[in-house]
Amino acid sequence: MKSAYELALERMEAQGIERPREEAIADEVKRAIAEARRVTEAKLAELEILHRDQMAKLDDFGKRQEQEEFYRRERDRLVREGEASVEKLRRSG
Repeated sequence: MKSAYELALERMEAQGIERPREEAIADEVKRAIAEARRVTEAKLAELEILHRDQMAKLDDFGKRQEQEEFYRRERDRLVREGEASVEKLRRSG
């Protein structure tokens, strides 16, 4: 009996789509990727805490909007940097 994964792969091949590559990632690369993700999550958590603290101090609607926009930009930047770091590690391993 075939698994759902195997059936999906057969359907993909029938449609002319290549199978996903099954490259083994070395354990040290896996650990480095996990560490990069932990660092990114820590930075995001720190940003969230600082953002909430700033928002609690602000009364002016305009300043609150500026802080929200800053927070969104910084969060997006940190996520992009984290993804780029993980992708770089994958390519190197």
